Amino acid sequence: MSDTYLTTEELARRIKYDPRTIRERLKDSVLLEGVHYIRPFGGRKILYIWEAIERDMVQNSTAGAEMIPMANGGLANG
Repeated sequence: MSDTYLTTEELARRIKYDPRTIRERLKDSVLLEGVHYIRPFGGRKILYIWEAIERDMVQNSTAGAEMIPMANGGLANG
């Protein structure tokens, strides 16, 4: 495995978001445990998987104009 693991602060710098936005609005709504982040050794610390986040950001940004962005960060079909 050669994934890049990032803390919340490191991810925030990469995607130009506030760390609090990631923790409160993105985590568990668009960033899913086991897909976009893990809790190593069953602890409280969260590590984000950069490759999965990057893949889904690009994929969702090119999904098409029929998607309507929602205030909670999700998307609705138009």
